[in-house]
Amino acid sequence: MDRYNHRKSQMLLKITTADGKPLKNAEITVRQIKHKFLFGCAEFSVVPFVNGEFSGDFKEKAEMAFEKFVDLFNFATLPFYWGRFEPVRGKPDTQRLKNAAKFLKNAGFVLKGHPLCWHTVTADWLLELTNNQILEAQLMRIKREVSDFAGLIDMWDVINEVVIMPNFNKYDNGITRICKQFGRMGLVKMVFDAAREANPKAILLINDYIVSDAYEILIEALLDKGVKIDAIGIQSHMHQGFWGVEKTQEVLERFSRFGLPLHFTEVTLISGKLMPPYIKDLNDYKPESWPSTVECEERQAMEATLFYKMLFAHPLVEAITWWNFIDTFAWLGAPAGFITKDGRVKPIYNALYNLIKKEWWTGTQNLVTDQDGFVKVSGFMGEYEVSFKDKKSKFTLDRTHEVAQIIL
Repeated sequence: MDRYNHRKSQMLLKITTADGKPLKNAEITVRQIKHKFLFGCAEFSVVPFVNGEFSGDFKEKAEMAFEKFVDLFNFATLPFYWGRFEPVRGKPDTQRLKNAAKFLKNAGFVLKGHPLCWHTVTADWLLELTNNQILEAQLMRIKREVSDFAGLIDMWDVINEVVIMPNFNKYDNGITRICKQFGRMGLVKMVFDAAREANPKAILLINDYIVSDAYEILIEALLDKGVKIDAIGIQSHMHQGFWGVEKTQEVLERFSRFGLPLHFTEVTLISGKLMPPYIKDLNDYKPESWPSTVECEERQAMEATLFYKMLFAHPLVEAITWWNFIDTFAWLGAPAGFITKDGRVKPIYNALYNLIKKEWWTGTQNLVTDQDGFVKVSGFMGEYEVSFKDKKSKFTLDRTHEVAQIIL
């Protein structure tokens, strides 16, 4: 049995000429041009890159990296950390982010904004406000961003790491304050309602790194309360080592019980020395240097391949996002990217390319229509191009249409 069969479909095409006549007994070519599954990556340096803020050798390396980035992925996460997006109240970084979003959208990407509400990297100026004013500012911020980017970004991590949010005590911040007052349930409902109001068509996620039953219990309570969660975001930062088959399958099984799409939103596997297991908060590990090594790069590629195969085989998983493409900009300075700091492509890139663009990609099909212009097409779900001589047309292979009419 094909473990990826749920990723495939078949469709009957009825091909006609412009005057409505069937294209009889004709040789046509069908090729896949995009996956339905969201193979994603976060690489926030795309913002300064697109806005022309790199120069010289650094710009050349970035151009090479983003060429690779665009060739592999079809889904990208863009940064909306409030403290960086609006460090001065009333002066959001909207235009720079829009430029980056348009660049990626034009390259065929589905986009997600991350995050709308989070207690970390939030705006310092919130501390000058009362709790009611903080809440009002938070909800207005959500409505502004979700409205401003509608049509460009229609997917959002609405609230990030809410399980620990009211108990976060590393430093004072406005979001923990309001989460303490209104509770996790109250705050989640309000931020989801605000995002939904601003863009009713948006796909809205809850996102967390805690994959224990605490996250499950919260999701269950929210759903019972009527909060419409479109997808469950699961972080998997594996700086201290690969989860392994058993843990991955156990996490998949537990969160599948809700019947909601699962997005693995922040995946990291490093190509250097593993972070020591005694570190409780990953942010606390600050080595003088953290190099990528040839031996560890092979391990990273092998583990990433296994992880992706397990996730792609699960019918509820709809998206996988790697966390940072280039080591230069990697979270915590970890060698978790596909490109080293000196611009070298790691084995993980080719390993995942072989999966995404070869093993899980429908090859070019040369087919012949019948007497009535019909032809059956099968393959991995996604966008396809059909061509006959110098004429071309596009169609989407999914489960919703049994017959599609194509005019060539």
